[in-house]
Amino acid sequence: MSAVKPAAPLAVSVGEPAGIGAEIIAKAWLMRREKALPPFYVVACPAFVESRLARLGLKVPVAVVTPDSAAATFSDALPVFDLGRPVEDRPGELSEATAAATIAAIETAVRHIRDGQASGIVTAPIQKSNLYAAGFKFPGHTEFLGELARRLWPDAPHEPVMMLAGPELATVPVTVHIALRNVPDVLTGDMILATARIVDREMKAKFGLARPRLAVAGLNPHAGEEGAMGREDMKIVAPAVAQLRAEGIDARGPLPSDTLFHAAARKTYDVVLAMYHDQALIPVKTIAFDETVNVTLGLPFVRTSPDHGTALDIAAKGVADPSSLVAALKMSGRMASGGTRT
Repeated sequence: MSAVKPAAPLAVSVGEPAGIGAEIIAKAWLMRREKALPPFYVVACPAFVESRLARLGLKVPVAVVTPDSAAATFSDALPVFDLGRPVEDRPGELSEATAAATIAAIETAVRHIRDGQASGIVTAPIQKSNLYAAGFKFPGHTEFLGELARRLWPDAPHEPVMMLAGPELATVPVTVHIALRNVPDVLTGDMILATARIVDREMKAKFGLARPRLAVAGLNPHAGEEGAMGREDMKIVAPAVAQLRAEGIDARGPLPSDTLFHAAARKTYDVVLAMYHDQALIPVKTIAFDETVNVTLGLPFVRTSPDHGTALDIAAKGVADPSSLVAALKMSGRMASGGTRT
């Protein structure tokens, strides 16, 4: 793997062309000085980007660049790396013809990281249902990025773990997209251990925390209350926490999730390991919905994304909020330099 060049920009994949990706990227660029954003460039069809911005009435100059020239261009124009795949500007209208370009933009950005031309990737939202026609076989971005990591960094770890991070709270679900009724049968101590080890390692390497503090939520109400409300916390969660502590990882739990997320509690840890999807996502989105960022840990490169979808219903209406993308760009910039999360 090539070393990342000093001041290498971030690569931003444009996402689903029918959605709001191009709009929020351009709006983020307009806020580049106000928000002190790191330099970035868009991997997309330049003609599509220009058409969408004209449709929106956004006065954003577009410059076709190479990754190496993007940082120098960033202050004066929105840098766009020409993907070489024409895309029509059809807001709100999904088209199978754009699927291959959407997939190629993600892969191209990751290859730029592998070649040292970009310091990380920020992914605008994709419409997964529209990608299946082009042979996309993954549940989402994260799994696809894990496969790209395996392919392009065969000797590096590639165990993607999803973290949702906002200004005041970061959470990691141990089980993700499965039905709640299946969680007790799927959850194992090994899953908790594997997830916690990745989180501990990545918080040190990419967030600059010397000793990350992990709060491990219980699965059941009141963390099982000594078995009165289920024995999973005694049999699965508690032994995993004990093993983590034996390994020198600063982990506590199982902790009752109903008292884990208030302001005073949040000061006692850096990350919460939650046992299921909504246990992790509801608190972080409630506290800071517009500033929450989806971070993929466990990959040999930096990846963040805004924590919202393609918003086809408001595409090209000029009302899309770039706040989450701005937060994702700032987060990627900090992670790429090993900076701490605030």
